Amino acid sequence: MPAILRSLRSLLLCAMVVIAPAHAQDAPEMHAVQVSPHAWYVQGESASGTRANRNFISNAGFVVTKAGVVVIDALGSPAMARELLATIRTITPQPVKLVILTHHHADHIYGAQVFRQAGATIVAHALGRDYLGSETARLRLKASIDDGLTEPGTQVVGADTWLAGSASFDLGGTRFEAMVVGPAHTVEDLAVWFPDEGVLFSGDLVFRGRVPWVGDADSQRWIDSLDRLLALPAKVIVPGHGPHSSAPRADLQLTREYLAYLRQAMGQAARELTPFEEAYAATDWSRFEALPLFRQANRMNAYNTYLLIEQEK
Repeated sequence: MPAILRSLRSLLLCAMVVIAPAHAQDAPEMHAVQVSPHAWYVQGESASGTRANRNFISNAGFVVTKAGVVVIDALGSPAMARELLATIRTITPQPVKLVILTHHHADHIYGAQVFRQAGATIVAHALGRDYLGSETARLRLKASIDDGLTEPGTQVVGADTWLAGSASFDLGGTRFEAMVVGPAHTVEDLAVWFPDEGVLFSGDLVFRGRVPWVGDADSQRWIDSLDRLLALPAKVIVPGHGPHSSAPRADLQLTREYLAYLRQAMGQAARELTPFEEAYAATDWSRFEALPLFRQANRMNAYNTYLLIEQEK
């Protein structure tokens, strides 16, 4: 599929997920959850982005070192980022020195400008640079502002440090590894490994307790990347969405098995030239249909996987 059509399809499908109906309720309360002596995260709601939840639908992590704070992902609006910064300040007076973006989906990056204004260095994978300058990014931001998911004045900011590959960082004697794990969920996926305390910030390679958003993902490489993460001696995983896991292998496997099932069911249909609607209706989704966002995301995930495997043939 030509790149421009893939971009437009991605924008349309992403917009459909964002505006999908959700229960009317107040935004989830933000509070820091400690997962190791020096690592915390805040957990967004397992829902589509709405005005009511202020697009607080993803997680952000942070690690406190002797020389400052490392933040993983910047949340879905400047307002949410300011709240995250205030939450960090209830834990430590140390300044935020480094913000590592795991990928450039809107719910993870629209708060980045707040951290830059606070003096932090923004780090991301260089493959995200093409997206930030694209018409897709401009339209996505406009739609998010128009829908009230982020405030007027929100900017999509580029990184200060663009990574061409995996890299290690040392802050105050604490080591972090920004691991290239894409193309998978996106072309520019990073996971952040904090080996001293066995904490893995997986970004959206792991969705815990809800159906993943597959979009234009490379599902086979996503599975391969999950296998790489399974080899790490992680004690705790902080996923891109959902609660943290102290049983990393089991929770990595759920995302992996969902992706594998999509590929099995839709792959067989694509190879046999079975029309998508017929194949979708004939597939047994019972193992996953009770998960949050199944209704909003699963059909699109299946359709994208069907198209992907058609191209792989």
